[in-house]
Amino acid sequence: MSASLSVVIPAYNEAVRLGNSLRAVVDYLREYSPAGEVIVVDDGSSDDTAELARQAFADAGELRTSVISYKKNLGKGRAVRLGLLAARGDVALFSDADLSTPITEAPKLVEPIAKGECDVTFGSRALDRKLIGVHQPWRREQGGRIFNFVVRLATGLPFWDTQCGFKAFRMKVCRPIVEAATVDRFGFDVELLYVAYRAGLRLKEIPVRWNHDADSKLSVVSDSLKAINEVVSIRQQARRGVYDSAIKAVHEKK
Repeated sequence: MSASLSVVIPAYNEAVRLGNSLRAVVDYLREYSPAGEVIVVDDGSSDDTAELARQAFADAGELRTSVISYKKNLGKGRAVRLGLLAARGDVALFSDADLSTPITEAPKLVEPIAKGECDVTFGSRALDRKLIGVHQPWRREQGGRIFNFVVRLATGLPFWDTQCGFKAFRMKVCRPIVEAATVDRFGFDVELLYVAYRAGLRLKEIPVRWNHDADSKLSVVSDSLKAINEVVSIRQQARRGVYDSAIKAVHEKK
């Protein structure tokens, strides 16, 4: 990869799963992007997530690594933003801690940005469902489809899966968007994509391999309702001009 890559991993009480994930990410970057970095953002975990991450990084060699940790759980959206803003790579990619999308899928997202074809790329489970190895329970999968329909209806975004935890950004132009984002929890992906879309950036939804993790912490009903409320708040904030300065800053950087 010609562009330097930062991999951001938000983590909340991930001591059980994080070690294997970090070893996979470190091994991948050492081989394919040795100038890259890995950033773990410990989102107020009550277990040993931060210490485990530091231990996993002990064998990272010359690869740049860092752990951002704080005491209060602020939400995945806040953790992702903190990690993206700390990233020093040309491209910053955030991935779920369980690597539901394997890190080996990264070139699908990074290369279109490195080639100057896109500004934001994001993994999709909807475009090619044959790439899904382990499916979610039926109720949860249908809930996801309904949520994405609501997103399309409410925001005008022409995408089929906004919630896959595998997204990459050309930070030179995307930094103002990340700085302006306000959603800390379930709807943060929608906000980032919505503002980037409104700013006229080049977005691309890309089919990726994905496997459901049975230990996923999300609740089908309550979390979906919270996410829908956050999508509504995004539209309200847009009408109030909350994102206008960020969109202007993006235009100046393009």
